[in-house]
Formats: sequence, C-alpha cells, structure tokens
Amino acid sequence: MIDLHTHILPNIDDGSRSIDETFNLLKEAKEAGFEKVVLTSHYMEKYYETEIAEREVWVKAIQQNLDAKGIDIDLILGNEIYFTENIIKLLEDAKASTLNNSSYVLFELPINVEPLNLYDIIYEMIQYKLVPILAHPERYSFVQKEPELVYDLIKKGVLMQANYGSIIGQYGEKARIVVEKFLQNNMIHFLGTDVHRQNTIYKKMPEILETLKQTIGEERLNILTTVNPDLAIHNKRIDILEPIPVELTLKEKIMMFLKK
Repeated sequence: MIDLHTHILPNIDDGSRSIDETFNLLKEAKEAGFEKVVLTSHYMEKYYETEIAEREVWVKAIQQNLDAKGIDIDLILGNEIYFTENIIKLLEDAKASTLNNSSYVLFELPINVEPLNLYDIIYEMIQYKLVPILAHPERYSFVQKEPELVYDLIKKGVLMQANYGSIIGQYGEKARIVVEKFLQNNMIHFLGTDVHRQNTIYKKMPEILETLKQTIGEERLNILTTVNPDLAIHNKRIDILEPIPVELTLKEKIMMFLKK
C-alpha cells in the first residue's frame, strides 16, 4: 500500500514534533502494511512555509537512515497545499510541491467555508495541465450539507482522497456517513491516513481495512490504496469510474441533522 497523505516530516507543520516521532511513525507505517509514504506536509501561506529545498534535505537524510537500519519503506516528497489563489505561483517558485514532482496536486479547503473562487482556481490548475486532488472531502461541513458538490467537482476534473479514519468515525458520524456514500458511489479515488501523531491511525489499520473491504470489496480497496496512488506518483493517467450522485436515505438525513 501507499500512504498518499501524511504529516511525518519533523517540525514542518502540526505533524511530527521530533525526529524520534518521525521514525516511530514510519515504523508504524511499515507495520501497518505501507511500502511507500508520501510526505505531504502542510503548505499554508504565512503559517507553514517550508520550501521544497529544505524538505528535500529532510527526506534524503531520513531515507538514508531508514536504509541503513534496514527499514524497507520509500519516502516521497509532496505537500498538502491550503487553498489559495496563488497555488500555481507557489508551485512555479518551488515553494510548494506536487506529489513526487508529478502533475498531481493535493490541496485542502477551509473546513467550514466553501471558497467563492473554488471553481476558478480548479479551472486554472487544469489549464496548467495539473490534476487537482482534494484532501478528505468528507470532513468539510459544507460538503456534509451538500455532498453533490463533490460529484460536481469530479465532473470538473478533481480527484478525491478520503481519510482512512473516516470510515470508522474518527472525524464524527457525519463524515462517516458521507465517506461511506462516496466510496460506494465511485467518488473516492485515493485513501490516505493524514497521520499526525504516533499511536493513532496506523494502529487502527486492521480494523479500517476490514471495514473498507466490507464496504467496497477487496479489488476496489486495492485500487484506492495501491494502484491509483502508484499511478499518481509515477505521473500516469488514472481512469476513474463514473461517479454516481449521492442520495441520502431519510434515516441518514435525520442522523446528519442530529449529529454535531
């Protein structure tokens, strides 16, 4: 498996707080079954602004240490870029990274507010021959209220990366209900842990993988955990299934209304 979304580099963002925690997280990733880990530290203007050159030094040093210790896991450079009208400039100026220097760009949105210029920036990325990947769509409150937004974004050319923990309720019942629907309706293209701390999500992977198998089957699970992430980091085309618009049952609508 390939973990497409992590915060493992030390002292870069709100993820790993030390080099020891970084190595502990990578050991956990290996034990959980991951062979490759994409290091997608936050890039957020005025908050987290560690540029590519510095992060490359970290990746090289950590990889050499892993190799010397016989820990067989490959590290890949990326970013989770906080939504901004400057995404293209950040990439051109070698501040923020695509995934493994490919055309695939992982980005996130404000958790509670849909940006007014969302479609404009997505159009700009696509015009630059980039492939936008929206991180954890199931977590945004405005998506939970209107899940058809994700269907529309997919039709516009955006791919979707869900968090593993969402399927077991790590981010609340609303996110669990929505991600289950997205998975069943061909609206998720990648899975990632979004790991920030040791002794958290990696320890829960056996339970998560079993739940996902029951939800979408083993073949589809392999595509989301391994096949599609591998295509992305090697800058190859991903053929997606036709998304199906989400329709919540009355029971699900009531649960979504009642849950905070």
